[in-house]
Amino acid sequence: MAAEGGGKEMNEIKSQFSTREGAYKLLTHSEYSRPNRVPFNSQGSNPVRVSFVNVNDQSGNGERICFNVGRELYFYIYKGVRKAADLSKPIDKRIYKGTQPTCHDFNHLTATAESVSLLVGFSAGQVQLIDPIKKETSKLFNEEVSVSGLSLLHKSNISLQVNLYFCGL
Repeated sequence: MAAEGGGKEMNEIKSQFSTREGAYKLLTHSEYSRPNRVPFNSQGSNPVRVSFVNVNDQSGNGERICFNVGRELYFYIYKGVRKAADLSKPIDKRIYKGTQPTCHDFNHLTATAESVSLLVGFSAGQVQLIDPIKKETSKLFNEEVSVSGLSLLHKSNISLQVNLYFCGL
């Protein structure tokens, strides 16, 4: 009967609609399952950085992704742009109290399925070497920044140089 009047079909599936209670939108899996405690900062002063590494494991999921949001650092299995990562199951998640990560990079030469070296730079000037697979913290460089307020590096945000990582640190 509805087709006779030339109107829209009633069984049309909508991806978004509005009601008096609010607007509703169909979300993708990656948007829906994002971490719940992601801080919203209207000033935009929390930079988000992303690093990738390939560990060549036997399962075929050799890529790993690391990203930071505010004071939190996440490490996941990366399945590509067509498949969303399961954001409810990180391999490693770290929350920092006094400072926040501003940059990070992997050592691609030594990365294996059992161990990955990740160098993280912080807003107060420290640099930390961690292994997110083993969940170990190896070294903290320039830590006297937090103790005495003086810094071997200028007390500004750290920008990692790839050359720094391979010079024996």
